[in-house]
Amino acid sequence: MIKQRIGIYSGTFNPVHAGHISFALAAMKEAKLDRVYLMPERHRKTKSDVAHYAHRVAMIRQAIKPHPKLGLIDSSDISFSVAKTLPKLKSQFKRSRLVFLMGSDTLAGLSEWPMVESMLKSCDLLVSVREGDANRIEGYLKALPHQPKKLYLIDSLRPSVSSTKIREALMLDIEAEGILPSVRRYSNQNWLYISLS
Repeated sequence: MIKQRIGIYSGTFNPVHAGHISFALAAMKEAKLDRVYLMPERHRKTKSDVAHYAHRVAMIRQAIKPHPKLGLIDSSDISFSVAKTLPKLKSQFKRSRLVFLMGSDTLAGLSEWPMVESMLKSCDLLVSVREGDANRIEGYLKALPHQPKKLYLIDSLRPSVSSTKIREALMLDIEAEGILPSVRRYSNQNWLYISLS
């Protein structure tokens, strides 16, 4: 018997922004999730110049405070992997249905993940479809070795918000769409994303 429906949202969150939070809240409503957990990755091979993990965790803690159904998973894994991370999540959330939240850019490369078939057989997916990706979703899904048991598609709510733009705005000390006040305060207090030039 399934006790709860749990959303897992893994990413770099460098830094967390309003787009991440609005996606998590929309996913909760769309897939009738009991909770959504943000799970920051300690290291991502495809990204450099990422703020220290402890800073990113601290910013997420501040960002989710107003939302009691959002949580944080402080994983010891360097990055998410089906082989190592998924069994830990299943153990942590016994008898719960796991729903993985991701952007359509992540879905595009999902077929390349090692052991992704075992994740797709046992978990649901909820995908935020970015502008320009709507006509590619079918191809992304066909490339998967197994179709997810349940797939939810929602339109990207804040398509113009990105961590890159927010880092640039924080560096220049200017406003940008999607900056969370708590992230700006934390970033300024800890000299994150600051250019010394």
